[in-house]
Amino acid sequence: MSKDRKADTQSDTYGGKEIKPDQQQRLPHHMEMELPHELSINPLFAREGESTIPRLHLADGGMLPETAYQIVHDEITLDGNARLNLATFVSTWMEPAAERLYAQSFDKNMIDKDEYPQTAQIEERCVRILADLWHSPEPLKTMGVSTTGSSEACMLGGLALKRRWQNAREKEGKPVDLPNIVFSSAVQVVWEKFANYWEVEPRYVKVTPEHPQLNPEGVLAAVDENTIGVVAILGETYTGLYEPIAAIAKALDELQEKSGLNIPMHVDAASGGFIAPFLQPDLVWDFQLPRVKSINVSGHKYGLVYPGLGWIIWREAKDLPEELIFRVSYLGGNMPTFALNFSRPGAQVLLQYYNYLRLGKEGYYEVQKASQNVALFLSKEIQNMGPFELLSDGSDIPVFAWRLRDDATSHWTLFDLSRQMRVFGWQVPAYPLPPDMETVTIMRVVVRNGFSMDLAHLFLVNLKQAVAFLDTLDAPMPHDTKYDNGFHH
Repeated sequence: MSKDRKADTQSDTYGGKEIKPDQQQRLPHHMEMELPHELSINPLFAREGESTIPRLHLADGGMLPETAYQIVHDEITLDGNARLNLATFVSTWMEPAAERLYAQSFDKNMIDKDEYPQTAQIEERCVRILADLWHSPEPLKTMGVSTTGSSEACMLGGLALKRRWQNAREKEGKPVDLPNIVFSSAVQVVWEKFANYWEVEPRYVKVTPEHPQLNPEGVLAAVDENTIGVVAILGETYTGLYEPIAAIAKALDELQEKSGLNIPMHVDAASGGFIAPFLQPDLVWDFQLPRVKSINVSGHKYGLVYPGLGWIIWREAKDLPEELIFRVSYLGGNMPTFALNFSRPGAQVLLQYYNYLRLGKEGYYEVQKASQNVALFLSKEIQNMGPFELLSDGSDIPVFAWRLRDDATSHWTLFDLSRQMRVFGWQVPAYPLPPDMETVTIMRVVVRNGFSMDLAHLFLVNLKQAVAFLDTLDAPMPHDTKYDNGFHH
C-alpha cells in the first residue's frame, strides 16, 4: 500500500467512537443524533439570549432573520456542489432571467386556478405543446397535466391503465381482482411503488447480459388477459439507453391479431421525452404508435427546469377515464383536477413555458446536442483509458455508463473510484446492476445543461488523477461494504 494511503487510514474519533476513513464524509444517523443538542450562534448576529438554541426542538422565542439565515447557510455549505453532481438527472442550472422569474412567482399555488388564471392558462399551453411534440392525433383536445415530478406522473399513468382495464373487464363480466403490469427489472423504483401502493402484480422482464433491455420476447412471455399495460422506458436510469418501444408495440399488435388481447403501453420518458424529439426526430416511440396511450416526462430533467415539475399526456382524451377527474369548487372557481397532490408550486410551470419561448425547437436542439457532445467526448476518452469498458456512450440521452474490466485490478473497485472523485468535489455514482446482473458494478455520468466541455476536460483530468492514485495501492482498499457509498437514483 502506498505511503499516502497508509496516512489516509488513520482513524478519527467522534464522541469517543472510532470513525473509519470511508465513514468520514457523512455521519451515520446515530452519530448525527450524538451531536450536541444545542447550536452555537455566531456572535456577530447574536442578541441577548441567543448564544445557543436547541437543535432538536423549537426554542421558546425567535431570533434575528440574519441569525437564522447564517445557521442554515453555514450548514448547507457542507452539501456537495450541485454543478459537480454527475449522479442526478435533475437540472442544477438556469440562466439569470429564469431565476428572476422564479423569484417573482414562487408564491403561486398551481391549484389556485381561479386566483391565478393566467398561470393556469400557461399550464394548459404547455400541455398542448407537449401533446403536439409527441404527435397526439388531437393535441388541442387531449388530456394532460403538470405534476410535481415524473414519479407522480407515473402514478397517474398507472392509475389510468388500471381503471381502463377494470372498466373493460367489468363490461365483459370478468373478474378484476388480479391486475398485473409488465416492465423490465431495470425500471425506476417508482413503478415498483405503483404496483405496491395500488395492488397491482409487478411482472419483471429480467435484464441479462444477453438481453440488457426490455425486449419483445420477454414482454410476450409476461403478459396475459390481466395485464393492465406494458411500461417501456425512453432512457433507462442505469445506462441511459432507450428500450425498443416500436418493436414492443409491434409485438403487442401481432399478439392482438392472434389472440384478441389488446394491451396498452405507457412510455416512461422521464429523461428521453425532451431529448428524442430534438436529437432523434426520426425515432418512432411516441403517440405515432397507436398502442402508446400515455407518456410522462420530467420537466426538471432535460426539460431544463429547476426541481419540482413533471408532465403526463394521454394520446387522446378518451384514454383518461372520466371518473378519475374530480370537479372541485375551490377559491371561487370550479375546476377539474387529476393529481395526487393538491397545493403545489406554480413557478416551475412558468419556467417550463419560459424555456419553450426562450429556446424553441432549434434552441432545445442546440442545448441537448451540446450535452450529447460532451457525453460522447467523455465516454470515448474513458473507454480509451484502459481499465474500463463502456455499457453506453451517450448516443441516446446524454448519459453513459462503464464497468471495470475483469482483469483491470484486484486492489480497487468503482466504489473506491467514486469516493476518490469526491476528493475533487465530483459526485459520480457507482452501483450494481439490477437483480440477475447485480454482480456487475458500473459508474454513470449524467451530462446536463451547464456541464460544459471545459468542465468535462477538468473532470477527465481529475478522473485520471484518481485512477493513478488507486493504481499505487498494493493491497485492496478497506471498506465495510460495497453498498455504503450512499448513492440513490
